[in-house]
Amino acid sequence: MTTISIIGSGNMANVIGTRAVKHGHSVELLSRNTAKAQALADEIGATVGTFGERPAGDIVIVAVLYDGVVDAVTTYGEALAGKILVDISNPFNADADGLVTPSSAAQEIADVAPDSAHVVKALNTIFGHVLAKGTPLDAFIAGDSAEAKATLAAFLDSLELRTFDTGGLGAASILESAALLLMGLARNGAGFDLALGAQVL
Repeated sequence: MTTISIIGSGNMANVIGTRAVKHGHSVELLSRNTAKAQALADEIGATVGTFGERPAGDIVIVAVLYDGVVDAVTTYGEALAGKILVDISNPFNADADGLVTPSSAAQEIADVAPDSAHVVKALNTIFGHVLAKGTPLDAFIAGDSAEAKATLAAFLDSLELRTFDTGGLGAASILESAALLLMGLARNGAGFDLALGAQVL
């Protein structure tokens, strides 16, 4: 069993938290909206921590929209030292047909996170409602720490997510572009009940 902390109390916090609890993990929710976090915690069987204080989990999933990720990580500051920070966001423009950052959301998080924190991009290529179905899926990750990626991969594998390592944090921008591909496919005939996967021959 792993203890994970999720910053956020919206849809993705719900989906990831629910799947984690279902597979025997402990989940801590951290949100500026304490009442919303408590309601979600009661619903899925999680606990609520104090926003801005050191998270209980070694894995901290930043489950807020892109425009709030840097602010959230900055607010926590040194409380995130030594943690694995999982960025699931996509820096889409208003029409979700382009990206608004020249680097990546993950790199922007890394720029403001404590030096000892390990940022890993993950779960940004899976629609929340697809993840909520609980079926096995492929999950792609990117990060500079092999140890952090191995720890996260073990957790994701326990959720029936087959993990593929795409490389260093520089590959986060590729995963964000892959999310654009997914969105394009969904909008142009494939529908939104799909997920990207890798076929190993």
